[in-house]
Amino acid sequence: MGDFSGKIDVEKLISFSDDLVSVLKDQRDINNLTHCLQQSHSLKSSCDAEFYDSKTLIEDYEKKIEECKKKTEKAKAEVVSDADMEVLQQELEAELQKEAAFMDELRVINNEISDLECQRVSFEERMRNMKKNEKDELRAQRMLSMYASVTNIIPDLDDHSKISGHIVHRDNKAVEKFEFDPTKISSFEICQSIWEMINKQ
Repeated sequence: MGDFSGKIDVEKLISFSDDLVSVLKDQRDINNLTHCLQQSHSLKSSCDAEFYDSKTLIEDYEKKIEECKKKTEKAKAEVVSDADMEVLQQELEAELQKEAAFMDELRVINNEISDLECQRVSFEERMRNMKKNEKDELRAQRMLSMYASVTNIIPDLDDHSKISGHIVHRDNKAVEKFEFDPTKISSFEICQSIWEMINKQ
C-alpha cells in the first residue's frame, strides 16, 4: 500500500460520520433539505420562465427596433422622394411658364403675320386700284386730248360746281376761258353755247 502524507484521526472521522448519520436520520432536517431543494427547483423554474419571458421581450423589442429602423429609412426615402417631386414640380412649372411665354410669343407672331397678310391684301388691292385708276386716267387723258384736238376745248375737271375750261384758238394761238353756272343756266343752253364757241373756230 502507498504511503499517506498525513495521519488520519480515526476518532474525528468516526465522530464526523456519526454526526452525518444523525443529521440524515433527522426527519426534520430531511424535510428542510427537501423543501429547500423544491424551492431551488421552483426558483430555477421561475428564473427560467422569467429569463424566457425577458428573452422574448428583448426579441420583440429588437424586432420593433428593426421595424422602426426600416420605417425610418423608408420615411427618409419618402422625404427624399418628396424633395425630388418638389424639384420636378418646380421644373414642370418652369417649363409650363416657358410654354405659356412661347405660346404668347407665337400668338403675337401669328397676329403680326395676320396683320402683314391684311396689309399685303390691302396693298395688292390698292395696287390694282392704282393701276385701274392709271388706266382710267390715261384713257381720260387720251379722250380729253382727242376732244381737245377736235373741239379745241380743254375742260377744267377740278371744279365740279361749274362747267368751265379753255378754248384754244390755233390761228392766233390764243386761249379763251369760259365758265357756266349750272344753277343759273340749263344744260341745253350750256351745250348750245359750247357748240357756238366750237363753230367760231
